[in-house]
Amino acid sequence: MTIKPPHQFKTIALVGKFSAAGIARDLLALARFLVDAGHSVVLEQETAQYLELTDYPVKQPEQIGHSVDLAIVLGGDGTMLGIARQLAPYQVPLIGINQGRLGFMTDIPIEQMYPALTEMLAGHHQLEHRTLLEGKVIRDGREISNGLAFNDIVVARGAGSGMVELKVTVDEHFMYNQRSDGLIISTPTGSTAYALSAGGPLLHPNLAGIVFVPIAPHALSNRPIVVPDSSKIVIEISAVREASVNFDMQSFANLIMGDQIHIERSRHVIGFLHPKNWNYYHTLREKMHWNEYPTVNGQLH
Repeated sequence: MTIKPPHQFKTIALVGKFSAAGIARDLLALARFLVDAGHSVVLEQETAQYLELTDYPVKQPEQIGHSVDLAIVLGGDGTMLGIARQLAPYQVPLIGINQGRLGFMTDIPIEQMYPALTEMLAGHHQLEHRTLLEGKVIRDGREISNGLAFNDIVVARGAGSGMVELKVTVDEHFMYNQRSDGLIISTPTGSTAYALSAGGPLLHPNLAGIVFVPIAPHALSNRPIVVPDSSKIVIEISAVREASVNFDMQSFANLIMGDQIHIERSRHVIGFLHPKNWNYYHTLREKMHWNEYPTVNGQLH
């Protein structure tokens, strides 16, 4: 991805979290700030529609991809996930303003938004690339569904069914059969999401890896494993009454026995712009509370 010089960030798209309190006010204030700084502003269609904003031009994600130089996302990581997957084919860099609770991807606190953006739009930023996964569901030799995932692709049993049995192949090599509640296939970005809560490892975003994390496996010897991100992965449903596959929990497909999910790294990447002093370890310390220590009577314990 090639980032334009700062003076060429002429048109900036704004994307907002629909349900956040005060989001319309914050978006309009941000838009006025950008216009006063000499930029043109457009609003993402669903953001404008749900918040009933009519002050600025409105564009669909595909139109944004073809016509803007930068997108700013105001919300949480879920908001970022949705728009990032849609803009990935167009190489539009993203800045995330955190109005959510965690904010691993939307890393600029809203109270620091204006000074951070002033610096970043003047060229004082750093660019980070993140990989995606793409998957397709094959049934009887025919593709029935597909999707992109920024965090993870999850194969899971149905709510009322028992364990799902999976046959996993990597680069045409049989890896294992697994009985479990499901399997998470995660990018390094997704290693801080569902994969982490299921016991998976943290992967630095710059690692070229894909992590497999079983969900409540029947055999305790089924442990998380990281494979190269050049791998071609096939997951076959060997036995199940009810199962599904989801892409970032935002698109779903129902599965039956014999279905195969083919997964590989996408050719698209997502570019994040961070403040100049940003670093991943600071984010981990803050979000994982690694900087907190137990105290007794004010003393470290």
